[in-house]
Amino acid sequence: MNLDHLRYFVALSRTEKYTQTAKLLHITQPSLTKAIHSLEMELGVKLFKKNGRNATLTSAGKIFANDVESALLLLDKSVTNVKRFNQHKTPIRVASLRTLSIQWLPDMAQRFLQTIPSISAQFEFNTDTGLSPDILKGLCNDKYDIAFCSKLDNFSDIDFFPVAEQAMVCITPTNHPLSNRSSLNLSETLIYPQVTFSKRSGLYSIMEKLFNDCGGKPISAYDVEKDQAVAGLVASGFGIAVVPNMSILQTMPVKIIPLSFPNWQRILYMDVLKHRTPQPVVEEFITFIRNQNKSLSINNI
Repeated sequence: MNLDHLRYFVALSRTEKYTQTAKLLHITQPSLTKAIHSLEMELGVKLFKKNGRNATLTSAGKIFANDVESALLLLDKSVTNVKRFNQHKTPIRVASLRTLSIQWLPDMAQRFLQTIPSISAQFEFNTDTGLSPDILKGLCNDKYDIAFCSKLDNFSDIDFFPVAEQAMVCITPTNHPLSNRSSLNLSETLIYPQVTFSKRSGLYSIMEKLFNDCGGKPISAYDVEKDQAVAGLVASGFGIAVVPNMSILQTMPVKIIPLSFPNWQRILYMDVLKHRTPQPVVEEFITFIRNQNKSLSINNI
């Protein structure tokens, strides 16, 4: 079955006008008529019925038109995908925390591709489980070329390069007794139930240091792994929390209160294995990030 004839058929099924379709296809009307007749002969069924100068689809033609159009779309998509393989683009396998994958990382990747147009690279983005320990394990197991997440002490074979910084803030429901405060000493939060981070979170060790500095421990009403989940529970009235000042907080019904003490920031890092030699294009991206982030991106994530 001639592929061009199928495309002619789909085009005619849309306009139902031979003259208009021939012009759109840049062929003669007799050529179009011959192609449709050949297709009908091969199928053994009439696809169109004449209606003056127009051609109306038969019942069989309507069914065939829907199926052929879907098949051609799938074929064109497959051809496009195969051509991508022929471009020999090197994959850059990146895993990151969700807080970085919303804006910061896509911006960096797009800037890299635009700044160095000669680079033939294809980014593969992943957030894994969204937890720093799992992302770093994936990096060690060669699932990823580069990771962007928190720094953890038990990964001595990874080189951590700081790329972004978030101030730690207290968040409360909008009707909480602390919600009218313009700043807080962390010790002032100790009498209230809190949503805290579980030990699997990359923030767990930071929170331990913070509360040790203020001389107490929070009353943990709930403990969860991810900062967005913590914020969601606070917004729904399950307690207060100390979290990074992430951009998503601006869209939630919570009060964001800076901490006057202790003054602590969460640093996020680009992570690469020390003893792995990356592909040249991956190395280019690593160098690009290092050059772009001589000063940290503060709360722009």
